[in-house]
Amino acid sequence: MQHFEALAESVKERLFHVRPEVLNRASDPGLLAVALGATLYLPATRSTLVQDIRKQSRSGCVSTVVCLEDSVPDNELDFAEDNLLQALKELDALDGSDGLPLIFIRCRTPEQLLSVGRRAGAALRVAYGFVLPKFENESGRGRAFLETLRALNEESGRTLEAGGQPLRAMPIIEALATTRLETRARALTDNLGVITEFRELVLCVRIGATDMSSAFGLRRSRDLTIYDVQAVASIIGDVVNIFGRPELGWVISGAVWEHFGTAERVLRPQLRSTPFEAANEVELRQRILMENLDGLIREIELDQANGLLGKTVIHPSHVPLVHSMLVVSHEEYLDALDIAGNPGGGVMASSYGNKMNESKPHGAWAVRTLLRARAFGVARQGVSFVDLLEASMR
Repeated sequence: MQHFEALAESVKERLFHVRPEVLNRASDPGLLAVALGATLYLPATRSTLVQDIRKQSRSGCVSTVVCLEDSVPDNELDFAEDNLLQALKELDALDGSDGLPLIFIRCRTPEQLLSVGRRAGAALRVAYGFVLPKFENESGRGRAFLETLRALNEESGRTLEAGGQPLRAMPIIEALATTRLETRARALTDNLGVITEFRELVLCVRIGATDMSSAFGLRRSRDLTIYDVQAVASIIGDVVNIFGRPELGWVISGAVWEHFGTAERVLRPQLRSTPFEAANEVELRQRILMENLDGLIREIELDQANGLLGKTVIHPSHVPLVHSMLVVSHEEYLDALDIAGNPGGGVMASSYGNKMNESKPHGAWAVRTLLRARAFGVARQGVSFVDLLEASMR
């Protein structure tokens, strides 16, 4: 797997100062957590599940989640499980894990996780892990999920001790205990404790903004970002406060963007015209505005400003937007190199001569930025997000 792999060699040479690294399932989990990028959700009821997964891989999607939870009606759950298991067997026969995105399965309960894992048999090797919804440990649900995953790894010989590649977990912070103010701090701290205890199994932490909004009867429009919904924004801030401390090393993924297609606008566009005019891509800007994707772009910017990396998406058109915005700019890269290369401290002017770089306060930012550069690459000087997006969406 490599981000922007589908671009022509000449295009990659023009766009990248440092190219993204080639990754595989055995790559360092810390790097893979950063490299997930746009994680595309697919309901397990889709009749074209195999084709969809293979197609998205070819178009640049590195991670996907096949969902057995909220996207599946209760009366279709048995069909969804059978459909998923058949898809895993077909993918195993066609590809093995070669050429496929990292596939995660979102199960409703620990019991379903174990059942699906056992029923999949040898075809389970196609999957990289499981998504654990409504993760909280007030009721013991979080520990039960992780203990069940550990048992499944032991049964299938996928433990580190046995030299295997363990199935990994992505817990979603979205349960009521972690949403309501009166229980939030205790529940989040408890979650951190149990997730840390099972660190060898947990890839990253995800945020479930749809369930968080549901707790208050809210839903954001495509004109607004999740940070405009103050009740939810405060929860995201608390999740970052607990899990986002650099010394802990957890990657937190951004909330789902659930809109696609066109709709009438209420607010003015949020996308400046100047960068597109400079790149002679006025038509690309118009396309983004027509599809109401400027809200997604703004939310990705705010995700990164608030310590979140990557994004849950529900439509293939979102993938190039997310990935283009995760490429490290040439200016950011030089700043990060300067800061990381001066661990003794002190202050210096940036290489671009437009800001102050303090080695100690900016040190954790520099480490994170250099890790993102490995996953998504570094743009050449003068190459903007618009240039990357145009090449990706061509």
